[in-house]
Amino acid sequence: MYNKSLHLVLEDGTVFQGKSFGYEAPVAGEVVFSTGMVGYTESLSDPSYLGQILTLTYPLIGNYGVPKDESHQGISTF
Repeated sequence: MYNKSLHLVLEDGTVFQGKSFGYEAPVAGEVVFSTGMVGYTESLSDPSYLGQILTLTYPLIGNYGVPKDESHQGISTF
């Protein structure tokens, strides 16, 4: 279920509330930040972020959506 309420708890005890999307299970990892204005769809599938919790900081993230899983030829894009 998407948009489920969740909490991000940092090592120092700081708690941030938010809404979920994507993977729906408890996780632990290093929190990293992306400050880019464009290219967030590529960041979400970038293997260099494996094992990390990616935080997108630009306020307009999501305005142009994300690509489909398949191209118009039916070939997987991910």
